[in-house]
Amino acid sequence: MQAQSGVSATGVNAYYGAFHALKDINFQAQSYSVTALIGPSGCGKSTFLRCVNRMNDLIDGFRQDGLIEVNGQNIQDKNLEPERLRRRVGMVFQKPNPFPKSIFENIAFGMRLGGAPKAEIEVMVEKSLRGAALWDEVKDQLNKSALALSGGQQQRLCIARTLAIEPEVILMDEPTSALDPISTARVEELIQELKQDYTILIVTHNMQQARRIADSTAFFYLGKLIEQAPSADLFERPQDTHTANYVGGNFG
Repeated sequence: MQAQSGVSATGVNAYYGAFHALKDINFQAQSYSVTALIGPSGCGKSTFLRCVNRMNDLIDGFRQDGLIEVNGQNIQDKNLEPERLRRRVGMVFQKPNPFPKSIFENIAFGMRLGGAPKAEIEVMVEKSLRGAALWDEVKDQLNKSALALSGGQQQRLCIARTLAIEPEVILMDEPTSALDPISTARVEELIQELKQDYTILIVTHNMQQARRIADSTAFFYLGKLIEQAPSADLFERPQDTHTANYVGGNFG
């Protein structure tokens, strides 16, 4: 596990055409920790998450200024291709999105694109499935369609697929919102295990989830980062009135 410095943002603004989606964002996520992004719908938290691996670059009319660094490197560095950045900064989406392939091929897909040899792929498939706490459940059915797995298993498969590209940072955009309570608890346990090796940013609408799993929580509102603090402090002793009203359930 190499020394890292996490994810930071300084003076970040983002626009969809004329719409000013993010306004002067200053943010810090420590290495090997979980940072939750909370706030009402449309407040900019998912936009910010997608800025960290430049996924918004794929949207017509999107533009961004300011500085975002991943482990000390400017993600807009001309020597850092977006595709290489996205291998360093993996993403897990709201709804499980396994490929219509076997369990094995779902995990192997990214490695095959990178030209990894067969022996290395086989080792990494097992390692990634173990890392996602899924190996014991699927080790005897790796040739089975990933679409036959339960929703919770599919989401852990998508996490395993992300682990297989050996990222430094994992972005999660509401990864449990489509799951049942038992599957949600398993994914939350997994996130706690993964932070030993990865820096994790998670968007969630579930404030109880943020309190349970996040070391730090950032509250977004109307495109601004209103407050960021250790989770216990933000939920129990918010410094901003907007934050206090949101975590107190007065709006959202």
